[in-house]
Amino acid sequence: MTYTTMRSYIAIVAPPLRSVPLHFSAACLVGALLTDIVYWRTAEMMWTNFSSWLLTFGLLLGALAAIAVLIDIFSGRLLLRGGLGWLYIIGNIAAFVVSLFNAFIHSRDAWTSVVPTGLTLSVVAAVLIVINACIGWVILRQRAGGLEE
Repeated sequence: MTYTTMRSYIAIVAPPLRSVPLHFSAACLVGALLTDIVYWRTAEMMWTNFSSWLLTFGLLLGALAAIAVLIDIFSGRLLLRGGLGWLYIIGNIAAFVVSLFNAFIHSRDAWTSVVPTGLTLSVVAAVLIVINACIGWVILRQRAGGLEE
């Protein structure tokens, strides 16, 4: 009598290379908005320093994420079929560029480093990040459901 051995396999999919630095970059850039708001309300210089550091780390991590996106595209792990994928990439680039300008604005002294231009750029970057997160969620849901973009 022969017995068949049943084996079950669990498919473990590695997360994309870009996910970790991209998420931490987004957290730093949204954190810069929060510290800008606190500085606007209190005028305590410590908060503008926090904003500058958060912008710097957010931009560095964003640059690492951009390199990882290029690796994902060239290795075939990120397929940009359809307009939604390109919109996601362009939105992330736009958030990075706005944050880069914001870092230059934050290099000024005192009140003018945040109010009104730095705060406005922080809000624009945060809104772009939220929109990109929603687009990324839609793309993820489409791929999980087997739908094409």
